[in-house]
Amino acid sequence: MINSRFSFDEQSQENAKLKVIGVGGGGGNAINNMIDRGLNNVEYIALNTDAQVLKNNMANVTIQVGKSLTSGLGAGARPEVGREALEENRHEIEETIEGADMIFVTAGMGGGTGTGGAPVVAGIAKRKGILTVGVVTTPFICEGRIRMKYAIDGINELKKNCDTVIVIPNERLLELCSEDTSMMEAFAMANDVLYSATRGISDLILMPGLINLDFADVRTTMLDGGAAIMGSATASGNDRAEIAAREAINSPLLDGVSIRGARNVLVNISAGSTMGMKEVTTATSIIQQEAGDDAEIILGTVLDETYGDELRVTVIATGFELSDDSKGSRITNGKTTVKEAVSRTSAVAEQNSTEQRKTLPSAPVIGSRFG
Repeated sequence: MINSRFSFDEQSQENAKLKVIGVGGGGGNAINNMIDRGLNNVEYIALNTDAQVLKNNMANVTIQVGKSLTSGLGAGARPEVGREALEENRHEIEETIEGADMIFVTAGMGGGTGTGGAPVVAGIAKRKGILTVGVVTTPFICEGRIRMKYAIDGINELKKNCDTVIVIPNERLLELCSEDTSMMEAFAMANDVLYSATRGISDLILMPGLINLDFADVRTTMLDGGAAIMGSATASGNDRAEIAAREAINSPLLDGVSIRGARNVLVNISAGSTMGMKEVTTATSIIQQEAGDDAEIILGTVLDETYGDELRVTVIATGFELSDDSKGSRITNGKTTVKEAVSRTSAVAEQNSTEQRKTLPSAPVIGSRFG
């Protein structure tokens, strides 16, 4: 049985105003990558304490934050400085985000400006009633234990101020790397995942398709969404829909966490005009089976000829029940449930183990309405 909600409409949702705010160096790099890859119809805002880095950003709006505090020299990898720097420019940020319906806050967690500043930006947006989604990364283990601890603490602050937070664990990207992958290529992969997560949501609102969602559908799914997880995959050939759907719900970025138990599952199926209704049904059925009959599938398709023979499936599952009963600790189809993963993440943060690998967050995506 498929529980789905969608409408047939080929008109894009032109009235919804989306803004992407990149905080710190990692957030700024993510913005540049999104612009390079042609993620259009959104406004980009880059915030940084480092004046030199900010000069190279392609965002529509750039704001040097904390001038009096840092003299334009950065936050020195200190989150408390990043937080104070953003507070110094609170009024300017409030004016810049005015009129937005939805804001993506992106940052590389673990440094100074992004870790300390992203929660401040999210809080400003949330208090204005703007749908606020965080899309951030955690460090590679080789970046050190302290940086990882800062990242976890920053995510815990961010989730208090966002409707949903999508966390990309950089360390999991190593599973997708070859032995010859350079550090620059690895960080570029992280930026590409941030791009995919943002585009997977924004395209549903802004791009035309045979099955369109409006902004209200996305808002209902993401608003106070609690714990959320995201997976995305692309495939080509005769079985592309089945392959992409299965790979999306088994993505390394999910870190072994199942989508079962989600209240809502937002699904974006993107391809060229050759996309068939049977392909849409196949992909949706696979996702519904994994999520369970109680989950509502919120489906949208995007027609984009740049995909060529490829078809992409992006899945964002929200609204997990994190009650304290025993159901939250079970294993589903060999995967960890969201509650158990979140519990492990919290335990890691509190333990502050000297073993670097134990500091890696177990859940790739952490929502804002628990803990």
